[in-house]
Amino acid sequence: MALDRFGRSIHYLRISLTDHCNLRCVYCMPEEMTFRPNKELMQDDEVLLFVRLFAQLGFDKIRLTGGEPTVRVNVVELVRSIASTPGVRSLTMTTNGVLLSRMAHPLAEAGLQRVNISIDTLNPEKFRRLTRWGSVEDVWDGIHAAEDAGLTPLKLNSVIVGGYNESDAVDLVRLTLDHPWQVRFIEMMPFAGATDLQLKRVVTARDIMACIESSLGALQPVNGGNLDGEARLYRLPGAQGDVGFISSVTKPFCATCTRARLTADGRLRLCLLREGEVDLLTPLRAGASIAELRQILLDGIWDKPWGHGLAEGLIPLNRVMSEIGG
Repeated sequence: MALDRFGRSIHYLRISLTDHCNLRCVYCMPEEMTFRPNKELMQDDEVLLFVRLFAQLGFDKIRLTGGEPTVRVNVVELVRSIASTPGVRSLTMTTNGVLLSRMAHPLAEAGLQRVNISIDTLNPEKFRRLTRWGSVEDVWDGIHAAEDAGLTPLKLNSVIVGGYNESDAVDLVRLTLDHPWQVRFIEMMPFAGATDLQLKRVVTARDIMACIESSLGALQPVNGGNLDGEARLYRLPGAQGDVGFISSVTKPFCATCTRARLTADGRLRLCLLREGEVDLLTPLRAGASIAELRQILLDGIWDKPWGHGLAEGLIPLNRVMSEIGG
């Protein structure tokens, strides 16, 4: 078991398979983004070695992220190997959905259990403006392919950006009336690359909720108002699905955090919104033993910070969002 100094059991690992992405969302990265050479990123055997090491330390829940994880070469076989690793109980993925129409079934057959799909608007023009060159039709096809492949329950992640898609939250929530999906609104968080936009155009969960209720009526708390992972869940009367709010900025959930992140270049990041990282890939490539890597990892987890420092004006600027993996 991996414990931090606050007594939290850390057992949920988010692995960034690549920093590359096939979209350029305005709140995530610059349009002319330069990605790292593949040789600087974890190779398949290195990813699998780390997965085995983390699993031996009690990490039983793994989420694959990016950049965009589906653009990684050999991702289906990588999923198959991770899914068969002893100790891995849950294997999920966060994706923009663009390639899911053809990849959902192979990923499910390889052992992927569920997907979170990012979609910030159903409006084609607004979608293209937010993603700079994406097609909402591709994502919509991916959503249905994922459902057909059994990658359920589906969770749809949405970031509301002031001046871009505030009014679109209502249409997204309407999807829950007829579909057993969870539509989740994630407060925009500040990072390098798009910091000014992230700070000036943030829309809080409270404001999003007020907009939804003014059009669709009162949202009823689900699960007694307790957190479901990082989301507080609500439901419209008679709806099949739920509405979630992830208030990382205005209502942090640090006390219950059980997560660690492994970046695509092999660094252990203990808090999404803190710059501190522990290099695992360099020691591995320098010949460190499994026992030595294990100790580096455990020491890093022990020093996991309590939470972010946004309230004190501390913004992580050493990476753009796509380099961390969410």
